[in-house]
Amino acid sequence: MQQPRSLQAPAAGRYAFAAVVAGNVFLAAGPWMVRAADVGPVAAGFWRLALAVPFLALLAFWQSRGRGAPSWPLVALIALAGLFFALDLAAWHEGIVRTKLANATLFGNMSSFIFALYGFIVARSLPRPAQGAALLIAAIGAALLMGSSYELSPTHFAGDLLALLAAFFYALYLIVVDRARRTMAPMPVLAIATAAGAMPILALALVMGEQVMPTDWTPVLLLALGSQVIGQGLVVYAVGHLSPVVVGIGLLTQPVAAALIGWMVYDETFSAADAAGAVLIAASLILIRLPARLASNRDAAH
Repeated sequence: MQQPRSLQAPAAGRYAFAAVVAGNVFLAAGPWMVRAADVGPVAAGFWRLALAVPFLALLAFWQSRGRGAPSWPLVALIALAGLFFALDLAAWHEGIVRTKLANATLFGNMSSFIFALYGFIVARSLPRPAQGAALLIAAIGAALLMGSSYELSPTHFAGDLLALLAAFFYALYLIVVDRARRTMAPMPVLAIATAAGAMPILALALVMGEQVMPTDWTPVLLLALGSQVIGQGLVVYAVGHLSPVVVGIGLLTQPVAAALIGWMVYDETFSAADAAGAVLIAASLILIRLPARLASNRDAAH
């Protein structure tokens, strides 16, 4: 019987948990760059992918040396993940400009719980007490973090729906990546998915009549390097070593970091409820990793 990835202790996955947290901190800066870019929100998603492809291709080539080429069915599956990711970016970026940032962040991060649910379905098991407690604490923390600024309004309904749709597509993307990472290294997976998603999201931007060519390349270049190469690179690496439950809760690092960026950059309010939510999410991250830590300590003692 294969040991769950969350309890494996190989050196290759030693930094996986730190990677998923750090990756989501980089991803949290994405909306900042989308706002700063002088192109449409969907077009910004295109440049995030297109400008990242050359860097990811080089990393994928370096990581694939001495390994056989992936099968065409696997490449097609990863390309499907790229399509899901393109749809996620298009819905998410469009949702950001149609609703409040707090609403978009709250609904957009529902992918955390969808991906965790997928993990329990694949494992054909119910949450263990520590996992259930961590998920409950994370949900309360997310609600507190966004509750003070969340606003349910018919005006924001389209944006809220787009953000929720983005969460669904991002969860599908992560599910396919989870399957691909069982046999492939992270950079080839991310390079194929990124390249596959670039053209569909460009087509969407053109159909929507958005401005595509930027006059200032700095925001879109930072978006590509920070969010796609570094942020997604760290997350995809972590997916190969951690269970979907751990990765799902790790994704909630992103709204915490986004709230802090909003406070520091845009002078947005960071209330006591926001701080309490951030603390609860941090506690859920500690709790979800506790069984793996204890198992690792027991192995070291023997």
